[in-house]
Amino acid sequence: MARTNAPTGNQAVLRALGVLHCFRDNGAALSASDIARRLNLSSSTAHRLAQTLARAGFLDQDDGTARYRLGPSVVELGLLSYHQRGLQRTGPELDHLAQVTGATADLAIRGGTHVVLVSGGSVRRNDTGIGLRRPLHSTALGKVLLAWARPGEDDLADLGPLRPLTGRTIADLPSLRAEVERVRAVGYAINDGESAEGIRTLAVPLLDRAGHARFALAVRSTPEVLTDARMPWFLGHAQTCARALEVLLLHPDERRRG
Repeated sequence: MARTNAPTGNQAVLRALGVLHCFRDNGAALSASDIARRLNLSSSTAHRLAQTLARAGFLDQDDGTARYRLGPSVVELGLLSYHQRGLQRTGPELDHLAQVTGATADLAIRGGTHVVLVSGGSVRRNDTGIGLRRPLHSTALGKVLLAWARPGEDDLADLGPLRPLTGRTIADLPSLRAEVERVRAVGYAINDGESAEGIRTLAVPLLDRAGHARFALAVRSTPEVLTDARMPWFLGHAQTCARALEVLLLHPDERRRG
């Protein structure tokens, strides 16, 4: 007779993906016990999942510490996705934008309830230990991706609790809805110390023909650089770069007319 507590196929897949997601924060290598605590699994289950993923190349295990890190199969798939999306072509445009504005230029996509940085200065200098993901609600990039969301991704209630990162973070749903509507009306988003004190970011969408944001582009600096008076100047350069990137990243049938 089959064991009643054995995971279904879907549960097994979700558990395995959960193990991989434990490494998203770009932290230190993890033990099986660390993984078990993060996923609320037994140590034996976490160990078995990690060993299975290691045999498939999705995790590497250190022989000395027995701790795990992401493996070569993840690297391979990540690079394939990077090139399939054409992201290797974005560097010169982002570098030019950064050089002209004196700000950090970043390109991002949506990943669930987070922004995922995929190209630009923050990706190259990602040595902070906090990974490449940021909450949608607390970032200018995220506000842009929410304002021009695809069907099925436009319900803000799906974001769950809005955790404040600073005293300026929008942390309630009505205020976020109002902010997203404002962003859609003016065509860009601002993050003024909402995710980190002393940092100001301006973001614009890369829109497809249907009017959905496929990517978001941001310039990031301090309030002393990104001043209110100079915001139109930064906005113009960001929008010009965004349109150039739309040509590089979107198929001709997907691009906006005009």
